Amino acid sequence: MIPDDLRYTAEHEWVTPARDGPVRVGITHFAQDALGDIVYVQLPDEGAAVQAGEALGEVESTKSVSEIYAPVSGTVVARNEQLSDQPELINTDPYGAGWLVEIAPADPAALDSLLDAAGYRQLTEG
Repeated sequence: MIPDDLRYTAEHEWVTPARDGPVRVGITHFAQDALGDIVYVQLPDEGAAVQAGEALGEVESTKSVSEIYAPVSGTVVARNEQLSDQPELINTDPYGAGWLVEIAPADPAALDSLLDAAGYRQLTEG
């Protein structure tokens, strides 16, 4: 369950590859499956600056607490408010309703350094 049209990080975040606007970010099916039932999500506020590779929030499951890392540097322009009442959306629909934040990238070309679906598949299956 690795959509071909997304980009990925080695820390198991996915990114919609938009060139002219904000990118949507979430955690992969692989990550949510490893975490188990998600019970709480902490996300940055709109307007927050994030740095690629640095923590931007946390996902808490019945098993553990895991940090979410920014796949690109930029500014948070939206956050999925639905997750405060329904964090389980990350488990049931990680690539849809379970998205986390939208980031306006400081450098859209930074998306080119992320893994494509084949690279992420190799990382998780190899």
